[in-house]
Amino acid sequence: MAGKEEKMLSETKNVIREIEKKYLRKEIPPMRIGDTVRAYVKIIEGDSERLQPFEGVLIRRRGSGINETITLRKMSYGVGVERIFPLHSPYLEKLEVQRSARVRRAKLYYLRRLSGRAARMTTSEEETAGAGETNSGVANP
Repeated sequence: MAGKEEKMLSETKNVIREIEKKYLRKEIPPMRIGDTVRAYVKIIEGDSERLQPFEGVLIRRRGSGINETITLRKMSYGVGVERIFPLHSPYLEKLEVQRSARVRRAKLYYLRRLSGRAARMTTSEEETAGAGETNSGVANP
């Protein structure tokens, strides 16, 4: 009896996966934790529709498939603002990676208690530009 139930459950999962497949977004740019991302959100006010950008540091990425979400954090007038975006939502018009940063954590929750310069990320360009050079521009021996 258990084998029959497992087979039915497997078939149900496959059907759900096939239905979800047509709603998945195809053009998701490669993003990593620590990147600064600009998300354009479709806002509907009455009859008009506009795009509102939200730019912040990608501090969390969770879920998979249709349920995948990202959390962006930014500082707005000295107050930290976090917003969770479902990646495959029809209201999320597009995503752009503005800057890439190198971090060594999967979740950047520690940024919540940091402010100002301490919350700044080391970008990939800064790291590679500073490697092996001195102030005079000559490589270290």
